[in-house]
Amino acid sequence: MNLLIVTGMSGSGKSAVMDVMEDIGYYCIDNIPPSLITKFVDVCRHSKESINKVAVAVDMRSGDMFLEILKAWQNIKKEDDIDVKVLFIDATEEVLIKRYKETRRKHPLAEKFNGNLQEAINYESQQLSQLREIADYYIETSYLSSNQLKEQIRNLFLENISDSIAVKVTSFGFKYGASIESDLVFDVRCLPNPFYIPELKNHTGCDACVRDYVMSFEQSKTLMQKLCDLIDFLLPLYISEGKSQIVISFGCTGGKHRSITFAELMAEYIASKGYRVQKYHRDINKERKN
Repeated sequence: MNLLIVTGMSGSGKSAVMDVMEDIGYYCIDNIPPSLITKFVDVCRHSKESINKVAVAVDMRSGDMFLEILKAWQNIKKEDDIDVKVLFIDATEEVLIKRYKETRRKHPLAEKFNGNLQEAINYESQQLSQLREIADYYIETSYLSSNQLKEQIRNLFLENISDSIAVKVTSFGFKYGASIESDLVFDVRCLPNPFYIPELKNHTGCDACVRDYVMSFEQSKTLMQKLCDLIDFLLPLYISEGKSQIVISFGCTGGKHRSITFAELMAEYIASKGYRVQKYHRDINKERKN
């Protein structure tokens, strides 16, 4: 099991880090009491769901219990089947003060210091000094944008950067309403319609006969190539902007022939590039005749 303990200064960006860890396939728990980490790890080890990548966030919100994190870390380090790492997220005092003033959020130690933000930050920094020293990874976020922080996390913990985004390719029929979940919608009603070929009418784009017919036309082949070029260009841009999912939809009149053909071929193409792909044909069974 890979266990990542995410800690650091309050306001430094730990929540954004945990969002990315969840997006890239880690089972994430935020603000877990340190005394429960070893018990939680045992639960994951014996889970039937084969949980082998876990990220837990701990910080001063745990109060006095936070001091137990070093003990938990030492105990887990002794386990042969667990690779435990510590990621420390930090920022300068000036930046942290500015962030708290901008967001108007209360520091977790504010009451302890009668609302004196600077004293709370200084105290927290002192309490975290030992964790800062043992950290396997250290990221200083003072001058990082949210997207830059996410990119650093993906680069650290993803074997393949393409794993950071899930692509959903769908088909639909305009006669039943356009897809509203889509990021990109391509209308393929401009292509010859198999519906008017008697032997193809009751088949769908999942069937080779329909797919072969749709792709037998030069305009279909050209359109597919241009769409592949566009997707090759766009997906890295979406990744760099921190998107964790993109939905690409193809629409035709009834959602059974041309749209499914293009959705199937595009899903195959995107998967061949190493991306995680889901397929969904919204209207494939509407008014279908046996």
